[in-house]
Amino acid sequence: MANVRELKKDINYVLGDIIEAVYIWEYSNTDKDTKKSEAIIDEAIETFDELIAKVNAKNIDNPKAHFKAINNDLERKGRALIEKINKLG
Repeated sequence: MANVRELKKDINYVLGDIIEAVYIWEYSNTDKDTKKSEAIIDEAIETFDELIAKVNAKNIDNPKAHFKAINNDLERKGRALIEKINKLG
């Protein structure tokens, strides 16, 4: 990983793209209920807040391992959110 700024950008882009995908789904499926899609957006925002808080944490014993764990969390949670979008059908 290059640096903290790049990690923050990755978090923003990944979760922003997920939220955008939900909006596109809602726009394409105006006849369907949006409660589940809104829950996905809320979860993406909570994930964003959680990951940014971890990035901004101070007094880290092993920064490299800490940021690698955050990157892995982003990938895992991003994939889970994408799966939920795909299940909206």
